[in-house]
Formats: sequence, C-alpha cells, structure tokens
Amino acid sequence: MSGTNGISTSRNNKYMKILISISAVMASLLCLLGGLWILKDVDYSSNDAGLWGGIGLYFMGKAFFVGPMLWVALNKIVGPNENPSAR
Repeated sequence: MSGTNGISTSRNNKYMKILISISAVMASLLCLLGGLWILKDVDYSSNDAGLWGGIGLYFMGKAFFVGPMLWVALNKIVGPNENPSAR
C-alpha cells in the first residue's frame, strides 16, 4: 500500500515541478513584456507620463522578483536536486 502512495506522491511532485517551472517563466516574461509595452506606448509629452513610466518600470522590476520567487518556492517544496521520476 505504501508503494502506491509513493508513486502517487512522486507523480504529483513531478507535475507540480513542471507547473511551477512554467508559471515562474511565464510570470517573468509577461511582467517584463507588459512593462515594456507600457513604456513603449507612453506619450511622454502628456502630464501623466511620469505615472505611466513608473507603472511600466514597476512591472519590469516585478518580472525580476515574481519569477525567481516562484522558482525558490519550487525548490523548497520539491527540492532543488530531487528528480521525482527517479523514485
């Protein structure tokens, strides 16, 4: 009975590792692209250009925080060198 539970747990860890890895990369890319898109479309001659520029820079900075934090969480949950398929 415990062998079946071990297989299920390792399979769940494998899927969790894949899901969190994809989420970390996508979060970083989407925040970076969103920030660049905002900065590209800012009308720098308007009065609120500073606000939109700040929002764009915020999203670009967020890209370098959210993705790596998801990656750190992945390594805490599953383990950095753990290979779930090897179980």
